Amino acid sequence: MQALTSSQVRHLRGLAHKLKPVVSVGQAGASEAVALELDAALEHHELLKVKIHTGERDVMHQIAAALAQRTGAQVVQTIGRVVVMYRAAQKPRLILS
Repeated sequence: MQALTSSQVRHLRGLAHKLKPVVSVGQAGASEAVALELDAALEHHELLKVKIHTGERDVMHQIAAALAQRTGAQVVQTIGRVVVMYRAAQKPRLILS
């Protein structure tokens, strides 16, 4: 997947502002079950928020990076314990300019 440009990131951040977290990561961290759930959610939504309930900031960033790598998604933004992720679906609905 190509890296997002700064204007695309800005656009996605604006779209994600009103979203609620769709996937929650608990004490198990980036387990296979969470990765599968995130993969399905990304295919359906393309842009979503993930709430990470475990670890300190460094651990949270490692979990987000591991999930992004497993699912082929890109981390758009991190605010507190919420991570915004994007991956184009097979039939994309979001148009990035």
